[in-house]
Amino acid sequence: MLLAVSSCLLGNNVRYDGSNQMNKFVLKTLSEYAQFVSFCPEHLAMGTPRETIRIISEKEKDLELKTVFSKEDVTTKVLEASKKEIDNLKKQEICGIILKSKSPSCGLGSTKYYENGMPQGKKDGVFAAMCKEKFKYLPIEEEARLNDAWLRENFIMQIFAYSDVEELSKNIAKFKELVEFHTSYKYLLQSKNEVLYRELGNIVANHEKKSLQEVMDEYKELFKQTIATKSKISKTVNVLEHMVGFFKKDLTSQEKIELKDLIAQYKEKIIPLITVIALIKMFSVKYEKEFLLKQKFLHPYPDKLALRSDINSGK
Repeated sequence: MLLAVSSCLLGNNVRYDGSNQMNKFVLKTLSEYAQFVSFCPEHLAMGTPRETIRIISEKEKDLELKTVFSKEDVTTKVLEASKKEIDNLKKQEICGIILKSKSPSCGLGSTKYYENGMPQGKKDGVFAAMCKEKFKYLPIEEEARLNDAWLRENFIMQIFAYSDVEELSKNIAKFKELVEFHTSYKYLLQSKNEVLYRELGNIVANHEKKSLQEVMDEYKELFKQTIATKSKISKTVNVLEHMVGFFKKDLTSQEKIELKDLIAQYKEKIIPLITVIALIKMFSVKYEKEFLLKQKFLHPYPDKLALRSDINSGK
């Protein structure tokens, strides 16, 4: 799996003052599962070290980028460098992008913009805005937002699912493989968007007898849109209750009550999701529920990441 990451987050000294913003989650955790391709439009445009720049958004004028002290207009330089970085990323088989927060180029909704020398609010940096426009449904986040347990869990789930569907698309040889893939993602997709999940099912059914490649391309596009939806506790609870239904003939009355209580406690954010997941996995093994054991919802990414262990990973 390949991720595009702001160069400074990878420990490269490309910030305006020649320093870096090495990110431990990226370098110490994600590096076990992904390789990285770096980018830095500002370094490409102006070199390092360089004067800091700001986004200037005066009324009735196009957005401008100017250096703070010398007031040099570097709009063209940064935009051209951003386009070059975009073109480079398009050549890579990336499954996600991690941007540097607050950066005039890379901030994702966190970049200050100025009018008459005063900060007026926050918006996307110029490169971040290009990424959102050019990479439809690609998982994109900034490192500061990944400190939020809910956003982190959703982003990691999304990049692994994105990687899975790209791998399937490259290697698929039979319709059966798409059916098996869709079946394994049943509950994860339902936890995202029930309506889109059903649309995906219609694509797989292929009532119009399209070719495998046509169906795969259509499925991949909608799959990416579906997994881009942020999970909600209410939808997750609905999925958990459906999974518990597989054990209605196996569990004792007391076990059913305990499992129902655990789901209620998860809903109230008293216990983390992993507590309920672990019990469902245990019952699935004990009662040989192969359908459940194959569900990506139970293991959307390596358990070692432990993202569902945080009570705040659900909203």
